[in-house]
Formats: sequence, C-alpha cells, structure tokens
Amino acid sequence: MNEPAAPRPAAPQPGVPAAPRKGSHVQWVDYLSQVELPVLAETLKKITELTGSSNSTVNQLADVILKDADLTSQVLRLSNTVFYNQTRLPVSTVSRAITLVGFESVRTMAISSVVIDALLSKNPRIHLLRCLARALHAAVQARCLLKDASSDKREEVFIGALLSNIGEMAFWACRTPQADQLDDAMEFSSGADIEREILGTTFIALTRSLAEAWSLGPFVRETVAAGNPKSDASALVRQSLVLVEAAEKGWDHADVDKALIVLSKQLKRPKEELRVLVRENALEAADVAMTYGMQQIMSLLPDHKGEQALEAVAAPAGDPVLQLRILRELSVMLLEKPDLNLVFQTVVEGIHRAVGLQRTVLLMRSTAGPMLTPRKLLGQGVAHWKDNFVVQLDQENLLSVLARQPQPLRVPSPLPKPLQRLEVPEFDRFIGRRPGLIGPLWVGKRLVGLVYADNGNLTLPIDDEQHQGFNHFVQQAQICLNNLADY
Repeated sequence: MNEPAAPRPAAPQPGVPAAPRKGSHVQWVDYLSQVELPVLAETLKKITELTGSSNSTVNQLADVILKDADLTSQVLRLSNTVFYNQTRLPVSTVSRAITLVGFESVRTMAISSVVIDALLSKNPRIHLLRCLARALHAAVQARCLLKDASSDKREEVFIGALLSNIGEMAFWACRTPQADQLDDAMEFSSGADIEREILGTTFIALTRSLAEAWSLGPFVRETVAAGNPKSDASALVRQSLVLVEAAEKGWDHADVDKALIVLSKQLKRPKEELRVLVRENALEAADVAMTYGMQQIMSLLPDHKGEQALEAVAAPAGDPVLQLRILRELSVMLLEKPDLNLVFQTVVEGIHRAVGLQRTVLLMRSTAGPMLTPRKLLGQGVAHWKDNFVVQLDQENLLSVLARQPQPLRVPSPLPKPLQRLEVPEFDRFIGRRPGLIGPLWVGKRLVGLVYADNGNLTLPIDDEQHQGFNHFVQQAQICLNNLADY
C-alpha cells in the first residue's frame, strides 16, 4: 500500500551501527537501540527495572513519568478511565495515580504509552498497525480473562502480551531498505524463512534479544522464550495471542473454536461462557485503543464498526464519472480497427482507477504453449505477477477452472465447496483467499485471455457497483478481440 513518506535515518556516525544488510539478531538489536529507537530503549529500561512499590521506586517511577509532559498527560488520562480506575475517583497527579490505581497499573500505563507513542510516531505502515492491534487486543484479552487474579498479575500479563512481538513492531517502525524489501516479498510469501532470508534473523529471535537488551523483565522473557510455557500466566498470554490471530479470520472461524477449547481447559471455564466473554473483551480492546490514542488501529480490531476504514484509505477510490469517460473513450477506439495494446492498457487502467480495485492484470494466450501470461498489469503489489502469474490451461487448478467460465464472475471468499478442492496459486497469498473478479476473454470457442482484479492485502469487499464496472471493461476488451477477429 502507498504509505506516508518518512525520512530515512541519518547516516550513522563512526562507531554507530548501520542497518544490517543481512545480520544477526544481535546486530539488529544494536541498530534499533542505538540508531532508530534509542529513547524508547532507554526509557523502557528505566521503567521496567523499577519493581516493587517501596517509597524509593514509587518516587523513581513518578520522576520518570514527570520528566515527559506528554507521558504525564497520558498516564493521568488513563488513570481516570474505568479500565484502570474502578473506583472512579478523580486523579489529577501522578503520585495520586500511583496511590489510588496502584504502582503496577501506573507502570503498565507508562510502558504501554512510551511503546505506542514511539512506534506510531516513526512510520505507521500497515504491518506495524496490524502488529500493534494484535498485541493490544491480546493484552486486553489476557488481562480481562484473569479478572479474579491480583492487580499485579493482571498488569503482568497485559505487558507480557503487549510486548510479545516487540521485535517485529520495532522492525516495521523503521524506514530501512530491508523493511521495504520484506514488505514487497510478503505480497506472496511470509514466515520465518523469508524473514531469515532478508534480515538474517527472525522476528521472534529479535524479540527475545530485545527483551534482554531492553530489560523488559522476567515475565516478558518467559512469555517469548522457546519451548512450553513455564507458568499458567505465560500460557494464558500465548493462548490469547493465538485467539486474537484466529479472531482476525472471523469469530465463527474454526480456529477460534480451537483456541477457546484450549482456553477453557486453562481457565477451567465453559467454552460457551468464554465465547461471550472474549467478544466483550474485544469491544473493551477498542475502547482501550481509543484511550491510548491509537485511532489508526481501530479498523483492525474485531467487531469494530469501522472495520475497513483504514484500508479504504489505501484502496483506489472508485470514480463513476471517470469510469463513464473511459468507457466512452474505449467505444470511440472500437469504431475503427483498434490498437490492441492501447485498448488493453485503457481497460486495465479503467478497472484500477475508475472501478477502484487495487490490483489488476490482463493476460493473453502464450505462443509457447497452452497458458495465459500477463500482458498488462497495474496496482500496488503486482510486481511479482509479471513473471509468476501464469495460468496453465492444461492443468486443473483454481485459476484454470475459473478461466474457462463463459462469463465474468465474482470470486467469493471463502471459496464455495466445489472450488475448495482446487489448488490456489502459490505465487500470491491473496488470490483465492480474498474476494476477486475474473473475466475470461474468448474468440469463438477459444479462450484467448483473462482479466483478473482484487484488493490484494486489503480486506475490503467487492460491491455490486464494482462488479458491474469490471464487467463493462471486460466487455470492451471482448468487443476489441471480436472486431480484430473480423478483420
């Protein structure tokens, strides 16, 4: 997606590490700590190393908070919310907040605030926003699911979940060539292998190293450590992360059921009771996000009414007036012997710009064999299509079956059962997994081309107007081919 420009880091001074081209997690920790996020690293150390609630640590925590006017304001605002202050008594000073709300709660507010503010101020690309949304949602779920536990334990699981992917969040917060490269690569691949190929390490390894280097505390280290969880609390945090990731697929998804079964065993509570509770917690997470000033992630939280508002900003806006003008231009072109390349380019541009679909490609039959290969493509995240988007007509897979349909059609998500048995493309992680539109092009009874369009990594639905607009442009491409066949 197109993102707001952000300044690249200044050239490092002698002795200061540059972004590793392909380095170890230790090199990345040095770079993040010394170049990209030094203030965050230092402030987190100061706060997380304050444990207990003796007079000295209370004063130290208050001093750290009061040195930052924005942090002071944020802590006081949070201290007056029901999420942290069940007494609802007004709080107007940091010392009063620590006395009334509790040392650990105020420490949690401070840690959360400095992390959120530091990361969002750097570079709010979509990957970072998704990480933050997932982390905050899991933090609220873990805290709320431990409702009967002590206040200190609830704050511990909140921070454990919030910082459970700090390595990934810190990486995406920075404008490095590796971030841009991984962003492009993730259009059609994801996971530890691609992270290791581009970074030289993995996000989980980076998180574990940052937990040590930034002194994030024993519980965070326990939560992100390899192997089985060593306590019920860290097991709950891990399962809360599983739950929120499953919830991103929809609360009715089978993975949510699996996560609830495990939580039911962990908490010794009925699954159906938990099903209601976690939905309520998701709404609580949206309120907490607003309280922390994280409006950017609201659309990425389950059950939020503005679920697709953020991604709508990234999608090209449909323009009915422009659509009509381009269709008229195409009609004029087709009055005489048309220029095939010009018509195809206009069709693809019309679908992308006027219909408002993020990715569009027009494929034609290859002379090298029974296959369709890209002729024109346009949009964000389609660079890999040029060499990989090939429809093998002599094979039985999702694209080849859809390509042989007589009319343009909408590709739903999830796919209907008859299509679920078919292999989806490996070169792209969204085709067949997100809604799309497909329009075969025929000359007589011979399939000669195909138009495909979708919204890529966006979860925006394809509405009836877009479907109709897409059909209009496919029809113009079909008329062009028919006219040329008559010459």
